[in-house]
Amino acid sequence: MQNLTLLDGQKFQITIQRLCHQLIENHDLFTNSVIIGIQPRGIFLAKRIIDELEIKLPKTKIKNGNLDITFFRDDFRRKDGLVPSPTEINFFIEGKKVILVDDVLWTGRTIRAAMDALQAFGRPAKVELLTLVDRRYSRQLPIEADYIGIKVDTIDSQKVVVSWKETDQEDKVILLSEK
Repeated sequence: MQNLTLLDGQKFQITIQRLCHQLIENHDLFTNSVIIGIQPRGIFLAKRIIDELEIKLPKTKIKNGNLDITFFRDDFRRKDGLVPSPTEINFFIEGKKVILVDDVLWTGRTIRAAMDALQAFGRPAKVELLTLVDRRYSRQLPIEADYIGIKVDTIDSQKVVVSWKETDQEDKVILLSEK
């Protein structure tokens, strides 16, 4: 396997800060907006985004949660060993602007499942998508991110791996390719 580092160190942090500035431009003080991280890996990005926003907007408390999509996936009956993570959303999203957060947008199937799962918490006024990495050429569903950290042109045999300091000891995005 060949490794290509796409994002790490200071560039990783700058990318998160840029995403936060874009969110502030569109959501101001987040009075009617919520951020929901998609389990399992989107929650790390969502936490980083929320922490950075609360530094930039010190008097603002942003409603946020974590969403598990296991039973909404279109392949959950085909895969063995799928273990659900806890959904932690202690508010209704009725009439709110929801920002779904995931680390990598690839086929679009995870986002479709997340939108289905959201319905249990009310009908949002609007749903937006924030992703750290957009794998542009592998989409299977017509889903597009509103906020993108980096865009990567990949083929199906390549893999994008996002490492988080919280679980992997470093912040890094790597593109793995077969030789």
